[in-house]
Amino acid sequence: MPRAFALLLPPSEGKEPGGSGPPWRSGTCALPGLDGPRAEVLAALDPTGRGVAAEPTLPALERYTGVLYRELDAGSLPGPARRRLRATALIASGLWGVVAPGDPIPAYRLKMSARLDPLGRLSTWWRPHLTEALHDRLARRVVWDLLPQEHAAAWDPAAVPTARRITVRFTTAEGRTVSHWNKLLKGALVRHLVTTGLDDPDGLRAFTHPAGYRYEPSLSDLDDEVATVVLRHPG
Repeated sequence: MPRAFALLLPPSEGKEPGGSGPPWRSGTCALPGLDGPRAEVLAALDPTGRGVAAEPTLPALERYTGVLYRELDAGSLPGPARRRLRATALIASGLWGVVAPGDPIPAYRLKMSARLDPLGRLSTWWRPHLTEALHDRLARRVVWDLLPQEHAAAWDPAAVPTARRITVRFTTAEGRTVSHWNKLLKGALVRHLVTTGLDDPDGLRAFTHPAGYRYEPSLSDLDDEVATVVLRHPG
């Protein structure tokens, strides 16, 4: 029987400008327990309230326009896959902590690795808040954790009772980790995961990545609690 799963995704530096929704306000995003910390970061970034805080909003899935989201191409997903994406994905953010695909957010620029006075480095500042908020949201779920290092530092997965956490590594034929095109490569994988509802790495045997990467069970660490999946390019 398929198990409930969740996706942890990075944001993108590329963002659609403008928007048609009202400015962000408390109570409009997923994980409302984060609204207090969100307001703190927003105030530190924009003390006057006349910058980001006053800007119009778009749903996060429309706001983020980077290579992962272009490759995911959410607008062309079949209805069930689109609903699964909206129900299971959480997108990390230096400003918002995490947001769901449908959450209304303004255009902004703030990396999770940035230092912001008086809060300090955001990944460190967010860590207790996100760990607490994700505890119940991810409990007993299979979590496909596709976060890069700077966003992974913003929560403590060991303190969250997931059913299984799965990370993914793309490698060259020689075994070197592919980093430059990482987000691009993850976009096609996310599309496959929300289309299939896959809750076990073994299901990737049938996955042919558009760029040629193939699942390599012999190179993967398939631990029951924390697994690392390797997708290798044939060369």
